[in-house]
Formats: sequence, structure tokens, C-alpha cells
Amino acid sequence: MAIKGIEGMTQAQLDEEIDKGARFILFEYTISILIMTFKRPSSIYFVRAGESRHKHGVKYGLITLFFGWWGIPWGPIYSIGSLLNVANGGKDVTNEVLNSAG
Repeated sequence: MAIKGIEGMTQAQLDEEIDKGARFILFEYTISILIMTFKRPSSIYFVRAGESRHKHGVKYGLITLFFGWWGIPWGPIYSIGSLLNVANGGKDVTNEVLNSAG
């Protein structure tokens, strides 16, 4: 899976940013087509310390608001979960990313 925000960074720079509090964040979004509903993860975002996690999740919240609700019965259920994920700043997957890299 692609990680956005680390382009051009060395491993030493990444380690330094993580020590300062940077995190790897994943968002969920939902898309429905009549009776079919798909809950999907976004790309992983590298969010530096002090940077807003929410700014990366806005587009996934909007996708869910406009396209997530329409599938019956899972559209509304998955949409609520995806919107809560975005509202909470996504899912912190820093440990998983670091463990898979090493």
C-alpha cells in the first residue's frame, strides 16, 4: 500500500520525525451501489507532529457522505463507521507500518 507524505525522505529523517511524534494514519470510506456496499481503506498518510490528521480525512468523509448511504442494508451501517473513523482522525497504523518495514 502506498504511503503519502514520505516522498524524498531518508530513513533517518523518517525515524527523527517519528521520534518527534509523527504517525502513519489510515482512513476508511464507504461507497454503495444499490444493494452492494464497499468499505475501503485509504492510502496511508504520514502525518508529522503538530500537523492535523483531519485535513487528510476530509475527502474520505465527503465520499462517504455522498456515496456511502445508498446500499441497503449495509450502506448506512458502514457509512456511520467510516464517518466516525474520519471524525476521530483516522486509524493510527504506525506500529504496523514500522513492524512491516523491519
